[in-house]
Amino acid sequence: MLYVFARLFDLIITPSTLLLLLSLAGLLLTLRRRHDWGTRLLIAGIGGYLAFAILPLGTWLLRPLEDRFPPPLPLPEHVDGIISLGGAIDLELTHARGRPALKDSAARMTDFVALARRYPKARLVFAGGSGEIVGGPISEADVARVFYAELGIDPRRIAFEDKSRNTHENAVFASRLVHPKPGQRWLLVTTAADLPRAVGSFRAAGWPVIAVPADYRTPKNGGGWMPGSVRGLRNADWAVHEWIGLVYYRMRGWTPALFPGPA
Repeated sequence: MLYVFARLFDLIITPSTLLLLLSLAGLLLTLRRRHDWGTRLLIAGIGGYLAFAILPLGTWLLRPLEDRFPPPLPLPEHVDGIISLGGAIDLELTHARGRPALKDSAARMTDFVALARRYPKARLVFAGGSGEIVGGPISEADVARVFYAELGIDPRRIAFEDKSRNTHENAVFASRLVHPKPGQRWLLVTTAADLPRAVGSFRAAGWPVIAVPADYRTPKNGGGWMPGSVRGLRNADWAVHEWIGLVYYRMRGWTPALFPGPA
């Protein structure tokens, strides 16, 4: 029940949803001739959309998360294993169309393939069940098995964790599945903005990892002006999701620090 509440809160608190609710409330109050409050809420809602469309607000919120773990350059000569986290697969669309459908965070999966080929002797792990409030007939692991096979990676080489619903469970369930040993080197591949929470979760599970960022959404320096409402709000939604997630995970004891960084 707590998981359902957390997911619903996460949905409501995102800027795009809040601005829509403000605009709708303002319109409703205006129609009921409560013009003072109606006008204020409409200005707040519509003004917010314009602000995110013109100003790099989403970039400012997202960039600190993406920059927290720089790419490991050069990559280690030897690694014992590579982990890819779920979250890049659209389960509803995949089920409807019968083909793997990826979201705009697909680079975490394709980068995993590149690393698997670079380190042919490394153990491979995919961690991803279903984050949906109402579970569907397939998990991300089911789809990933097909996806990686089509890209030439033998699914028998990959350990698939298919029960997790969030990043915390990714770390805990994957650790129980593969039993990593002290001193081993494991690469963790996921969206750059997700790495602070993900690395913190794996550290809390007793599994030190080397962060490999993917799916950057912001420029390294400057930029981000006039992103348009869709891109601006998409970046802001993702950033707010991560910042609130960091606070929530720290409160639950799922990460050892509020804003985990490189060791």
